[in-house]
Amino acid sequence: MPDTIEESKSNRATCRTCKQKIDKGVLRFGEETVNTFSSDGGSSYFWHHLECAAGKVPAKVKTAMANFSGAIPDREKLDAILAAPPKASAKGGAKAAFPYAERASTSRSKCLQCDEAIEKGTMRVAVEREVDTGSFTTTGPGYLHPACAAEYTGDDALIEKIKTNMPTISQEDLAALGAEL
Repeated sequence: MPDTIEESKSNRATCRTCKQKIDKGVLRFGEETVNTFSSDGGSSYFWHHLECAAGKVPAKVKTAMANFSGAIPDREKLDAILAAPPKASAKGGAKAAFPYAERASTSRSKCLQCDEAIEKGTMRVAVEREVDTGSFTTTGPGYLHPACAAEYTGDDALIEKIKTNMPTISQEDLAALGAEL
């Protein structure tokens, strides 16, 4: 059950981004999530208005839009939201689609692949990972040395995905990343 775009079947769903009701018959974005109430580990959806989701999880919306066969009203407005740079979150960090690359701001992070520290100021690749807090599961970034990233993800097009998710990455950082990948 991948992320999806569909017409709302009722007016009971609430947008996870703006907390407003999603009217019946309106296109909505469903973000696939693990159903914590399912004994067989099934999945369910977090519903969002299409515009709200485009601002919150643009990479997922782009993928869902590519798989959606129907017409999308106000497509130009949606494309403009998707093309805009990520907004800062309430915690102060920028919202970025995974995978992305950045220079490590501290030396406290450890590589998910080799479990060694990632030195401050060096390039690191961030991938989405699940974090089990004991009472619930959430997602967040996990960091990798660029040399470890290809092996960990098994993705040959990793650098292309990073370029897509980070159109403003500097040529210097891109060259450093490419040399290590």
